[in-house]
Amino acid sequence: MERTGIIIVAGGSGTRCGGALPKQFVLLEGLPVLARTINVCAEALPGAEIVVVLPERYTAFWSDFAARFDVAKHHTAAGGAERFDSVRRGIEALRTDPELIAVHDGVRPLASVGLIRRVAADAARYGAAVPAIAAVDSLREVETDAQGEITASHIVDRRRFRSVQTPQIFRAELLRKAYGAPYRPEFTDDASVVEAAGGSIFLSEGERSNLKITTPEDFILAGALLTAREEAKTAEEEHTR
Repeated sequence: MERTGIIIVAGGSGTRCGGALPKQFVLLEGLPVLARTINVCAEALPGAEIVVVLPERYTAFWSDFAARFDVAKHHTAAGGAERFDSVRRGIEALRTDPELIAVHDGVRPLASVGLIRRVAADAARYGAAVPAIAAVDSLREVETDAQGEITASHIVDRRRFRSVQTPQIFRAELLRKAYGAPYRPEFTDDASVVEAAGGSIFLSEGERSNLKITTPEDFILAGALLTAREEAKTAEEEHTR
Protein backbone atom coordinates (compact mmCIF):
# COMPACT_ATOMS: atom_id res chain seq x y z
CA MET A 1 0.00 0.00 0.00
CA GLU A 2 1.24 3.47 -0.92
CA ARG A 3 2.22 5.88 1.85
CA THR A 4 -0.96 7.61 2.87
CA GLY A 5 -1.87 10.77 4.73
CA ILE A 6 -5.37 11.11 6.17
CA ILE A 7 -7.11 14.43 6.72
CA ILE A 8 -10.17 14.18 8.95
CA VAL A 9 -12.30 17.30 8.65
CA ALA A 10 -14.15 17.99 11.89
CA GLY A 11 -14.77 21.70 11.65
CA GLY A 12 -18.55 21.79 11.92
CA SER A 13 -20.48 23.53 14.67
CA GLY A 14 -23.04 20.72 14.89
CA THR A 15 -25.97 23.09 15.38
CA ARG A 16 -28.49 20.76 13.74
CA CYS A 17 -27.91 18.19 16.48
CA GLY A 18 -28.43 20.68 19.29
CA GLY A 19 -26.67 20.22 22.62
CA ALA A 20 -23.73 22.01 24.18
CA LEU A 21 -21.03 20.36 22.07
CA PRO A 22 -20.54 19.99 18.31
CA LYS A 23 -21.63 16.53 17.17
CA GLN A 24 -18.08 15.32 16.47
CA PHE A 25 -17.39 15.35 20.23
CA VAL A 26 -20.63 13.71 21.39
CA LEU A 27 -20.31 10.19 22.80
CA LEU A 28 -21.50 7.36 20.56
CA GLU A 29 -21.72 4.11 22.51
CA GLY A 30 -19.17 5.40 25.03
CA LEU A 31 -16.65 6.90 22.60
CA PRO A 32 -16.64 10.34 20.93
CA VAL A 33 -17.80 10.27 17.32
CA LEU A 34 -14.50 11.79 16.21
CA ALA A 35 -12.49 9.18 18.13
CA ARG A 36 -14.36 6.38 16.35
CA THR A 37 -13.61 8.03 13.01
CA ILE A 38 -9.92 8.38 13.81
CA ASN A 39 -9.66 4.80 15.04
CA VAL A 40 -11.24 3.16 12.01
CA CYS A 41 -8.96 5.16 9.69
CA ALA A 42 -5.91 4.07 11.68
CA GLU A 43 -7.05 0.45 11.61
CA ALA A 44 -7.73 0.48 7.87
CA LEU A 45 -4.46 2.20 6.88
CA PRO A 46 -1.82 1.29 9.49
CA GLY A 47 1.06 3.74 9.66
CA ALA A 48 -0.80 6.52 7.89
CA GLU A 49 -0.32 10.02 9.25
CA ILE A 50 -3.61 11.40 10.54
CA VAL A 51 -4.35 15.13 10.70
CA VAL A 52 -7.60 16.19 12.38
CA VAL A 53 -8.81 19.64 11.34
CA LEU A 54 -10.87 21.33 14.05
CA PRO A 55 -12.40 24.75 14.72
CA GLU A 56 -9.58 26.73 16.29
CA ARG A 57 -11.54 27.30 19.51
CA TYR A 58 -11.84 23.53 20.02
CA THR A 59 -8.25 22.37 19.42
CA ALA A 60 -7.24 22.62 23.08
CA PHE A 61 -10.54 21.12 24.19
CA TRP A 62 -10.07 18.10 21.95
CA SER A 63 -6.52 17.52 23.17
CA ASP A 64 -7.78 17.31 26.76
CA PHE A 65 -10.95 15.40 25.92
CA ALA A 66 -9.27 12.81 23.68
CA ALA A 67 -6.78 11.97 26.45
CA ARG A 68 -9.64 10.34 28.38
CA PHE A 69 -10.22 7.75 25.65
CA ASP A 70 -8.33 5.19 23.59
CA VAL A 71 -7.74 7.22 20.44
CA ALA A 72 -5.22 6.38 17.70
CA LYS A 73 -2.21 8.65 17.18
CA HIS A 74 -2.99 11.89 15.36
CA HIS A 75 -2.23 15.60 15.41
CA THR A 76 -4.47 18.59 14.83
CA ALA A 77 -4.73 21.70 12.70
CA ALA A 78 -7.04 24.70 12.94
CA GLY A 79 -9.71 24.89 10.26
CA GLY A 80 -10.88 27.81 8.15
CA ALA A 81 -14.09 29.57 7.23
CA GLU A 82 -15.11 27.02 4.57
CA ARG A 83 -14.56 23.29 4.32
CA PHE A 84 -12.29 24.07 1.37
CA ASP A 85 -10.06 26.17 3.64
CA SER A 86 -10.00 23.45 6.30
CA VAL A 87 -8.90 20.77 3.83
CA ARG A 88 -6.21 23.07 2.46
CA ARG A 89 -4.90 23.64 5.98
CA GLY A 90 -4.98 19.90 6.59
CA ILE A 91 -2.86 19.31 3.51
CA GLU A 92 -0.39 21.97 4.68
CA ALA A 93 -0.24 20.34 8.13
CA LEU A 94 0.95 16.97 6.81
CA ARG A 95 4.43 16.31 8.19
CA THR A 96 5.24 13.36 5.96
CA ASP A 97 5.33 13.09 2.17
CA PRO A 98 2.46 10.70 1.33
CA GLU A 99 1.75 9.28 -2.09
CA LEU A 100 -2.00 9.24 -1.42
CA ILE A 101 -4.09 11.68 0.61
CA ALA A 102 -7.47 10.66 2.01
CA VAL A 103 -10.03 13.23 3.13
CA HIS A 104 -12.73 11.97 5.47
CA ASP A 105 -15.63 13.57 7.33
CA GLY A 106 -15.10 13.54 11.09
CA VAL A 107 -18.76 12.61 11.57
CA ARG A 108 -18.65 9.45 9.46
CA PRO A 109 -17.54 7.01 12.19
CA LEU A 110 -19.14 3.93 10.60
CA ALA A 111 -17.04 3.69 7.45
CA SER A 112 -15.77 0.12 7.45
CA VAL A 113 -12.16 -0.96 7.20
CA GLY A 114 -13.04 -2.72 3.95
CA LEU A 115 -14.54 0.40 2.43
CA ILE A 116 -11.52 2.57 3.29
CA ARG A 117 -9.08 0.02 1.90
CA ARG A 118 -11.17 -0.43 -1.25
CA VAL A 119 -11.21 3.31 -1.98
CA ALA A 120 -7.46 3.55 -1.30
CA ALA A 121 -6.76 0.72 -3.74
CA ASP A 122 -8.93 2.38 -6.40
CA ALA A 123 -7.18 5.73 -5.82
CA ALA A 124 -3.79 4.08 -6.25
CA ARG A 125 -4.98 2.61 -9.54
CA TYR A 126 -7.00 5.50 -10.98
CA GLY A 127 -5.58 8.56 -9.25
CA ALA A 128 -8.82 9.72 -7.61
CA ALA A 129 -11.56 7.61 -6.04
CA VAL A 130 -14.68 8.39 -4.02
CA PRO A 131 -17.24 5.98 -2.52
CA ALA A 132 -20.75 6.32 -3.90
CA ILE A 133 -24.09 4.56 -3.55
CA ALA A 134 -27.12 4.42 -5.83
CA ALA A 135 -30.14 6.56 -4.99
CA VAL A 136 -33.06 4.56 -3.59
CA ASP A 137 -35.67 7.31 -3.25
CA SER A 138 -37.51 8.90 -6.14
CA LEU A 139 -35.87 12.20 -7.08
CA ARG A 140 -37.37 15.44 -8.37
CA GLU A 141 -35.52 18.41 -9.84
CA VAL A 142 -36.94 21.74 -8.70
CA GLU A 143 -37.15 25.23 -10.16
CA THR A 144 -37.04 28.22 -7.81
CA ASP A 145 -37.79 31.91 -7.93
CA ALA A 146 -35.50 34.78 -6.88
CA GLN A 147 -36.40 34.20 -3.22
CA GLY A 148 -35.51 30.51 -3.42
CA GLU A 149 -39.13 29.32 -3.24
CA ILE A 150 -39.97 26.21 -5.29
CA THR A 151 -42.11 27.10 -8.28
CA ALA A 152 -42.12 23.80 -10.18
CA SER A 153 -40.59 20.33 -10.12
CA HIS A 154 -40.22 17.29 -12.34
CA ILE A 155 -39.18 13.69 -11.89
CA VAL A 156 -35.67 12.59 -12.90
CA ASP A 157 -34.26 9.14 -13.55
CA ARG A 158 -32.65 8.12 -10.26
CA ARG A 159 -30.56 5.48 -12.06
CA ARG A 160 -28.42 8.34 -13.36
CA PHE A 161 -27.51 9.63 -9.88
CA ARG A 162 -25.23 8.56 -7.05
CA SER A 163 -24.87 9.78 -3.47
CA VAL A 164 -21.24 10.54 -2.71
CA GLN A 165 -19.52 9.69 0.59
CA THR A 166 -16.08 9.92 2.15
CA PRO A 167 -13.24 9.04 2.49
CA GLN A 168 -12.29 10.52 -0.86
CA ILE A 169 -8.74 9.52 -1.74
CA PHE A 170 -6.37 11.03 -4.31
CA ARG A 171 -2.84 10.97 -5.58
CA ALA A 172 -1.11 13.54 -3.40
CA GLU A 173 0.22 15.67 -6.25
CA LEU A 174 -3.25 15.81 -7.82
CA LEU A 175 -4.94 16.97 -4.61
CA ARG A 176 -2.23 19.50 -3.78
CA LYS A 177 -2.49 21.03 -7.25
CA ALA A 178 -6.29 21.19 -7.05
CA TYR A 179 -6.23 22.95 -3.69
CA GLY A 180 -3.86 25.55 -5.06
CA ALA A 181 -6.85 27.11 -6.82
CA PRO A 182 -9.04 29.84 -5.26
CA TYR A 183 -12.23 28.80 -3.45
CA ARG A 184 -15.45 28.58 -5.48
CA PRO A 185 -18.96 28.13 -4.03
CA GLU A 186 -19.59 25.06 -6.20
CA PHE A 187 -16.84 23.15 -4.38
CA THR A 188 -19.06 20.86 -2.30
CA ASP A 189 -16.47 18.13 -1.74
CA ASP A 190 -12.90 17.23 -2.63
CA ALA A 191 -13.90 15.44 -5.82
CA SER A 192 -15.45 18.67 -7.14
CA VAL A 193 -12.21 20.54 -6.42
CA VAL A 194 -10.10 17.91 -8.20
CA GLU A 195 -12.52 17.72 -11.11
CA ALA A 196 -12.38 21.49 -11.57
CA ALA A 197 -8.59 21.17 -11.84
CA GLY A 198 -8.95 18.68 -14.69
CA GLY A 199 -8.88 15.42 -12.75
CA SER A 200 -11.22 12.50 -13.40
CA ILE A 201 -13.02 10.68 -10.59
CA PHE A 202 -13.46 6.93 -10.18
CA LEU A 203 -16.56 5.87 -8.24
CA SER A 204 -15.81 3.13 -5.71
CA GLU A 205 -18.49 1.01 -4.11
CA GLY A 206 -19.81 2.82 -1.04
CA GLU A 207 -21.79 1.50 1.91
CA ARG A 208 -25.24 2.56 3.11
CA SER A 209 -24.05 2.15 6.68
CA ASN A 210 -21.38 4.83 6.08
CA LEU A 211 -23.65 7.33 7.76
CA LYS A 212 -22.86 11.02 8.08
CA ILE A 213 -24.15 12.03 11.50
CA THR A 214 -26.14 15.21 11.05
CA THR A 215 -29.31 15.03 13.18
CA PRO A 216 -30.21 13.58 16.61
CA GLU A 217 -31.96 10.70 14.85
CA ASP A 218 -28.67 9.78 13.20
CA PHE A 219 -27.18 9.02 16.62
CA ILE A 220 -29.96 6.50 17.26
CA LEU A 221 -29.35 4.80 13.92
CA ALA A 222 -25.57 4.82 14.36
CA GLY A 223 -25.90 3.25 17.79
CA ALA A 224 -28.12 0.50 16.40
CA LEU A 225 -25.65 -0.19 13.59
CA LEU A 226 -22.74 -0.41 16.03
CA THR A 227 -24.70 -2.82 18.25
CA ALA A 228 -25.55 -4.99 15.25
CA ARG A 229 -21.89 -5.06 14.21
CA GLU A 230 -20.77 -6.08 17.70
CA GLU A 231 -23.36 -8.84 17.86
CA ALA A 232 -22.31 -10.16 14.45
CA LYS A 233 -18.65 -10.07 15.49
CA THR A 234 -19.39 -11.95 18.72
CA ALA A 235 -21.43 -14.58 16.88
CA GLU A 236 -18.63 -15.09 14.36
CA GLU A 237 -16.02 -15.47 17.13
CA GLU A 238 -18.18 -18.04 18.92
CA HIS A 239 -18.71 -19.92 15.68
CA THR A 240 -14.94 -20.22 15.06
CA ARG A 241 -14.09 -21.50 18.54
